[in-house]
Order: sequence, then structure tokens, then C-alpha cells
Amino acid sequence: MGKFEDMEFSLIPEERYEDVIHHLRNNFFADEPLNSAVSLVQPGDPHAELEEHSLNTLKDGLSQMAVHRDTGQVIGVALNGIQGPDDLAASQAKLTTLTDEKFRQIFDLLYGANLTLDLFRQHGVDRIFECRILSVDKRFRGRGLARELLRRSEEVARENGFKVFKEDATGFFSQKVAESVGLQTVHELRYEDYTSPDTGEVIFKTKKPHESLKIMVKILQ
Repeated sequence: MGKFEDMEFSLIPEERYEDVIHHLRNNFFADEPLNSAVSLVQPGDPHAELEEHSLNTLKDGLSQMAVHRDTGQVIGVALNGIQGPDDLAASQAKLTTLTDEKFRQIFDLLYGANLTLDLFRQHGVDRIFECRILSVDKRFRGRGLARELLRRSEEVARENGFKVFKEDATGFFSQKVAESVGLQTVHELRYEDYTSPDTGEVIFKTKKPHESLKIMVKILQ
């Protein structure tokens, strides 16, 4: 049997959005290194802002899923969205309206790091294909499924005429997967260097081996 013969891959249809959110609650929201560092959410629990972020990404129609053939269960996802030149500033402004301080801290880091770059002007594009969430069911890790989802996501990006494929890789393992399909680091911020302007304390005390945020890019055309 081939490595993925017990799985089916496809774009994520609207009728599976709820199943994807269920998967993320149990396999991603609590485990992601920055979320974990600030105890944003407990395994299995819902989180309104994370789920809104996920659903908005799903609506772009570019996300990939892996489904177990026997059970029909979602066992892996790559949530891919379209980023435009003004989206970062608008998203950062929206953060000020949110009450969840931990969520604001995480996305302040992500949006702030991205705003130090100008990938749109640098590459002469008005849209970027962005892998925002890469998640695999705990029971199916170690089989190369994350890499396969990212590889298939790149195919979707190419088919839809994108020039720039990007991922904000917050953890060591997602960074290794991204490197394995040819993404290169264009910006790196070590978590130990990201401190509170008020207290000087490190904001994200991540667990090893997660040491930095890497903004990673692959040029497709």
C-alpha cells in the first residue's frame, strides 16, 4: 500500500467547514507554538477569533484537506488564503477592537513582522497565496502528510496563477516542512528577542524546539 492510499485529498467544500473546525480544535488551536506559549485555548475547546480567522480563510476556496477513506474523518488540512496589499494594515487595525489580549499579542507579532516586508512591491504582485494553517491529526503524524498538503497547496497556487507562495511558519516542524518543498526564509524573528515594551519581558516563552517565527516564500513563476 502506498503511503497515502488510506486517504483522499481535495479542496475543502463548504459542507466540510464544520468538520475542519472540529479537527482544528482537537489538533491545532492548542498545539500551535504561539497559542501554546500563552495558553490561548485548551485542547478541544472553541475559540471565536481563531475560528473566524479559519472560516474567512476557507471562504477563499483554496484550502486542501486529507480525509481518511474508511471513516470519512478530516485528518489533515492546509488552510490557504489570498493576501492583498492592504490586508495586513486592515487586519492589524481590527485587532484593537478585540477583547482577547492573548489573541491580539499573537497577531500583533505576525502582522507586525509581515509589515516590515514589502513582498508585493518586491515581486510586482497584487496578491499573495498564503498558507495560514497546516495541521495534521495527532494519530497520522510522521507519515509526511503535512508535506503532501503543502505540496498540493502549491499546485493550487500555480493553477490559480499566483506568483508568490508564502507561509508564516511559527514552529520548528512547520519550518522544516516548508523548507522541504522549497520555501526560503525571507525574515526571521527569534521569540526571545520579542519583548514587552513596558516590562522588557519575553512575551512568547515557547517550548523547545520552537525558537523563532520565519516568514517563508517560494516564487512560482
